[in-house]
Amino acid sequence: MTPPQALSLAEGRLSGLAWGEPGAPLWLALHGWLDNAASFSRLAPMLARRLGVRLVAIDFAGHGHSRHTPGDYAIWDYADDVLDAADSLGSTRPTLLAHSMGAGVACLLASALPERVARLALIDGLGAVTTPAAEAPRQLRRGLLGHRRSPSRSARYADEEAAVAARVRGGATPVDAETIRPVVARNLKALEDGALGWRTDPHLMRPSPVRLTPEQVVACLAEIECPALLVEGQTGILGEGEPARRARAALAGLERRVLPGGHHLHLEPEAVSAVAETIGGWAGGDSRLSGR
Repeated sequence: MTPPQALSLAEGRLSGLAWGEPGAPLWLALHGWLDNAASFSRLAPMLARRLGVRLVAIDFAGHGHSRHTPGDYAIWDYADDVLDAADSLGSTRPTLLAHSMGAGVACLLASALPERVARLALIDGLGAVTTPAAEAPRQLRRGLLGHRRSPSRSARYADEEAAVAARVRGGATPVDAETIRPVVARNLKALEDGALGWRTDPHLMRPSPVRLTPEQVVACLAEIECPALLVEGQTGILGEGEPARRARAALAGLERRVLPGGHHLHLEPEAVSAVAETIGGWAGGDSRLSGR
């Protein structure tokens, strides 16, 4: 398998990985919280080869090899990362391939600036994490108190295997070692004493002082005009709960596929081929591949 090309974007502020030929129609891939561009390392080459596209996965600010940001990391700020990356690559209207938090970013961007998004291919994510309006004071309290606490001491690991094991134990969603290994490998840096530590900004762990309300997210989903596909894992985070059903109903014309796998099904060795087949079949039937 040909290794991806490492990219520096937005005047060095963002980093990324690219698969496919330069000049081909652009797809931008957006990862989930605390992940990075390597989240697409198994899926991207399959899609680039099948569809003849240039697939660029970015590290959001504070993640992977991208620079850290002073202050907060609000989900709407990541929309600027997407726009900056697209501008750096000379694309006015790319297709967005997005997982988890990245899917939330993609949905917000597609609703606010529909002229900048050709299509949405979402993986186990839709809309954004919300806080009901009545809970806003308590969310603000958590955020303010969290911001006044010093970040925890950075973790240190003897080797990559120890870091992988820590991510498996402490991840927000269940994941096995082989699935998450590429993400962990990209997120490690060598420390002065030879140990390994995380590249991610520890401030990413702070509680958000403000979140969108469920009603605001539904309103954003209702504004999305472009074709959209949602690929869910059978044991992923969406399922048949009322918030997920309401979000799916709000996005007119949404195509939904539920496949065997968990939240990171696009990285699971046993599930990634089915994800590629599903997204490839959906996109291959649409002549609007180009986002340029």
